[in-house]
Amino acid sequence: MAVAQLEGRRIRIRGTVQGVGFRPWVCRTARLAGVTGRVRNDSAGVAIEVFGDDASLQRFTEALHFPPPAAKILAVTSEAIPAEGASRFEIVESQQDAERRVSIPPDLATCDECVAEIFDPANRRYRYAFTNCTNCGPRFTIARDIPYDRATTTMAPFVMCLECRREYENVNDRRFHAQPNACPVCGPRLTLHAHDGVRIEVDDPLAAAAEALRYGLIVAVKGISGFHLACDATSDVAMRRLRRLKHREEKPLAVMVKDLDAAEALAIVGDEARRLLTSVERPIVVLPERQGRGLGASVAPHNHTVGLFLPYSPLHHLLLAEAARPLVMTSGNRSDEPIAHRNDEAIRRLGNIADLFLLHDRDIDSRADDSVVTMVCGRGTVLRRSRGHGPRAIELRHGVVRPVLACGALLKNTFCLASGTSAWLGPHIGDLENVETYDAYVHAIARMEQFVRIKPEVVAHDMHPDYVSTQYALGRGEAIKIPVQHHHAHVVSAMAEHGLEGPAIGIAYDGTGYGTDGTLWGGEIMVADARSFARVATFRPLPLVGGDRAIHEPWRIALALAVDAFDGELPPEIWSLWNDVKESQLAAVLAVLRARCVPPLARGVGRYFDGFGALFLGRSHASFEGQIALEWNRAADLTVERGCAYRVTDGPSCAEIDLRPAVREALRDRAVGAPASAIATAFHHTIARATAALVRRAAMQYGPLPAVASGGCFQKALLAELIVEALAPEHDVLLHRDVPPGDGGVALGQAVIADAIAHAV
Repeated sequence: MAVAQLEGRRIRIRGTVQGVGFRPWVCRTARLAGVTGRVRNDSAGVAIEVFGDDASLQRFTEALHFPPPAAKILAVTSEAIPAEGASRFEIVESQQDAERRVSIPPDLATCDECVAEIFDPANRRYRYAFTNCTNCGPRFTIARDIPYDRATTTMAPFVMCLECRREYENVNDRRFHAQPNACPVCGPRLTLHAHDGVRIEVDDPLAAAAEALRYGLIVAVKGISGFHLACDATSDVAMRRLRRLKHREEKPLAVMVKDLDAAEALAIVGDEARRLLTSVERPIVVLPERQGRGLGASVAPHNHTVGLFLPYSPLHHLLLAEAARPLVMTSGNRSDEPIAHRNDEAIRRLGNIADLFLLHDRDIDSRADDSVVTMVCGRGTVLRRSRGHGPRAIELRHGVVRPVLACGALLKNTFCLASGTSAWLGPHIGDLENVETYDAYVHAIARMEQFVRIKPEVVAHDMHPDYVSTQYALGRGEAIKIPVQHHHAHVVSAMAEHGLEGPAIGIAYDGTGYGTDGTLWGGEIMVADARSFARVATFRPLPLVGGDRAIHEPWRIALALAVDAFDGELPPEIWSLWNDVKESQLAAVLAVLRARCVPPLARGVGRYFDGFGALFLGRSHASFEGQIALEWNRAADLTVERGCAYRVTDGPSCAEIDLRPAVREALRDRAVGAPASAIATAFHHTIARATAALVRRAAMQYGPLPAVASGGCFQKALLAELIVEALAPEHDVLLHRDVPPGDGGVALGQAVIADAIAHAV
């Protein structure tokens, strides 16, 4: 009988394959297939050297197509190697080399098996807040370097007890090579502290924190990726106090609920939302509220949606169960500051907000806010890409020629590092408007450069010379600096997400972006590829009296709308529309508008949202950027389908959409008793119809190109859905899904554009 010939293969796998139980899974798979050899982490992913006869090797390689759920395989290479007479298959020590790439997964939500253990009185991990296994737990935020091994994480100081070590070394155990593995005997511990940091001795810190929350106190809770400020979401008193101390006047607060049933009691949850709520990313999902939802009115003032998320760590599961009510879990920071992630830092920055601190002694090495998702056209769209998503790379259709750092925008900042075919969007940083956030931004860039071992050769930045991100870019040492127009970057970010080379017809609608003609853009339809763009259409500009002040006081934009629509005159009812605006202020702004002193001119669709919202909702001030636009979007009555009149004029450089007829028509409608909801719907239909008309015109001129939509206005589901509907069936408009449509995704477009321009030079 012939003896099967022994063969050898070296298999390299690139992707999210570290920290997800991939090596243990490979080891079990190999032993079941009857092959021998070894598997290790390396700096590009996982390397396997496997030996066996042809049939067993075939079984093994076929099984590699069905990896663990949290793994994501991007590439597999295989080559023949000399056979070895290895006695068994094993996991061996990781290797480091010069070519390093992040393959650590994002932090993973607690799996069902670990949740069952922490609520099982007979289990040795009963009520243990740091329970995890190879399928769940912290990953990126505790990693200090790669490859992802315990020695390179913040778990290194915790020496496993004998029982944890047996689990870790048993190939058939769920915790085989689970790097954060721990138990109450050997792992991190919770402690309770007063607002000034003094430790409070209690038998059960978590139970004491839950009791404080039930009594209406504010507790700063250290989680996986940073601190939350928590309070009772059913208590208006507690939430108003939190808002006052945090300086967060009206911006919605996220609410954590214990399970799907609790979420469905508070909001309308469809199938896609259920999938998102229970996904390993565990984002905050923005959902329509249910009437009589049982939450305090202060959760989301002037809003008919609620941002819900489920527990994603054992600590959260236990705290929600003990508190027995939904809890506000908002970022542990003051408004406009980065989230706190270290114990001493949190006590220093949050001590005058929180009554108590629920701390632990496992360090967080990389901070990350909770990710936020909303529903657009029936599918999830990421608004804030952070915990649960980073540092997962976005794969580019064509690799960049030289490593690129894209520095992002001013607001909702993220940066992007690109090398080869991978682009890494950094975690959400926020608005670069104070020293603390800027320092966090600089630190996060340095951390990501360390992880991916990228030394940028090209640096991309926004064209706006006053952006802090621009100044940071210009201050770096790289020789090649490339300015990128803001809306071109938006369009190319959508193209990159969908793997389009271009050209494509791009719709870029947001509030403000630095234009090339001396105005502030934000209502742009263009034909673009990665190197250049042709502007096809824009919106008639509105004067912003007071500059940025008009964004926070949108009555100024509303006044500009009316004055422009009526050739310098003002309908008399507007004088009494805003009770909190003095007549002298109105008169002063009106004088500037009539004098045509040419304040900053803005073409942004977001500014039109602000102006119409202020005019027809009677809202004079915004406590956060985009607030009035959001309220105007949600004021619409979906049963109304008519639009308003508009004009398109052809200018010297591009067409211009003129909404003055729509303003006059809307004011006439209100004068005869039309509700704001009907006017809001007509406004949305008007924008959608005008957009569709100009996209069709571009297609006639440039050919049947694919269409993409990007910019902050496409965070609003109604506008996106109406534009998609208006262009169907001849144009399938591609929307963002995994990359934020707002400024949190613009760095991806900057990186691709800068590479194309630098390569062309």
